[in-house]
Amino acid sequence: MDETGQQGPDYETLARFRHELRKFLAFSETAAGAAGLTSQQHQAMLAVRGLSRDGALSIGELAEILILRHHSVVELVDRLGKLGLVERIADPADGRRVLVRLTSSGEDKLHALSSAHMKELAAIGPALTEMLRSLHHR
Repeated sequence: MDETGQQGPDYETLARFRHELRKFLAFSETAAGAAGLTSQQHQAMLAVRGLSRDGALSIGELAEILILRHHSVVELVDRLGKLGLVERIADPADGRRVLVRLTSSGEDKLHALSSAHMKELAAIGPALTEMLRSLHHR
């Protein structure tokens, strides 16, 4: 307890939780690299597939999700486009706006990566859940 009578931070649980997250991120980076992608490219593809309402996001939406500048996302999308993993389409609701969506090759690559990630999460999930439960019940 600290001087106010409050229970202090649980440094051990926080350190273990950060360690588990870092291990997962390292796994993710390695898996993306093995698939011929950077971690950021993988994250962009996952955002387009997982966080869009209709399978496409604008460059601005993608920049917001990835916490990157607009021009950085343009370059990222350009590289993914050259790999044949995403394509740009006109927004049917606003022809001035460009949307990004996965190609069928992009869908296939993301599916394989996501399956591997889900297996990894299933393996570490119980430990992460227990750590969060411990922090919640403090």
